[in-house]
Amino acid sequence: SNHGCWLGSYEYAKQKAFAAAIKLGDCVYDLGANVGFYSLLASVLVGPEGRVFSFEPVPRNLKLLRRHLELNRVSNCSVWDVAVGCSVGTSSFDLGPNSSMGRLTVESNGTLSVRTVTLDRLVASGELPPPSLIKCDIEGGEYDALIGAADILAKHRPTVFLATHGPEVHKRCCRLL
Repeated sequence: SNHGCWLGSYEYAKQKAFAAAIKLGDCVYDLGANVGFYSLLASVLVGPEGRVFSFEPVPRNLKLLRRHLELNRVSNCSVWDVAVGCSVGTSSFDLGPNSSMGRLTVESNGTLSVRTVTLDRLVASGELPPPSLIKCDIEGGEYDALIGAADILAKHRPTVFLATHGPEVHKRCCRLL
């Protein structure tokens, strides 16, 4: 929906920094993958030996994400239809005013019920390899996702590309990191 995605100008400065941080063979987690812009970019950058894991809970976005991976013949990316947070289970999710602004909500009045995971649990169980890089843009849930990845952050020290949503979340994330 954004012509900058097709032209390569979408978030250009962020793209360049993201690309500079990824090496062949890396393992990248894309939290809040949306329709896959950064997942596709990471897929190319990590090469055939690398892996990308895309986390996205919104059904519309998941459909487009999978289609974009298929159209681009991506074979090194796995899609997880879950939200990443600080607990394992299910949570209420508010779809927001558009497909890129949905978020987990503490109230039970969200428009969708989604499965939630923690990155620490996925790595500890062997379901995922530890990440080299985590891109996290999840509309205010960034602190909870980082809490759920505290062991990974301490032990594996991945590069973190973080888009915080709100000054309080920003302060909490910076203190944690």
